[in-house]
Amino acid sequence: MDLSNLQPAEGSTKNRKRIGRGQGSGRGGTSTRGHKGAQSRSGYKSKAGFEGGQMPLYRRIPKGGFKNINRKEYCGINVDKLQMLADENNISVFDIDVLINHGLAQKNDLIKILGRGTLNAKIEVTAHAFSKSALQAIEEKGGVATKI
Repeated sequence: MDLSNLQPAEGSTKNRKRIGRGQGSGRGGTSTRGHKGAQSRSGYKSKAGFEGGQMPLYRRIPKGGFKNINRKEYCGINVDKLQMLADENNISVFDIDVLINHGLAQKNDLIKILGRGTLNAKIEVTAHAFSKSALQAIEEKGGVATKI
């Protein structure tokens, strides 16, 4: 081994252009950033969606629709879910706490009972709202639907 056959260790060198290391490197001077302006300065960061002063896309596109600020968002629970709970856990009285404890609603949800499925048991349900079909299904079996 002598100086004529020395080589760097495998993986110790990189094949990238080193920028800003003097004129002799071919990438000195402005270091590929051009002359003047914010983009040539260190610490430059553009805002997300900024298009160089042109009206940004998110402002050019028209807004659509209507947002009702008084909308009430209900958590819907179908009659077949109540029937399933009644069968599995032998429950006949469903109030807000029971529905929350069994994971059908969150603590601050407004609950609406919906009419999908069939009901075989006589149950008492307390909720914020009922659909007509759910109300009919509960009362057909002799149950009680109480609106809060």
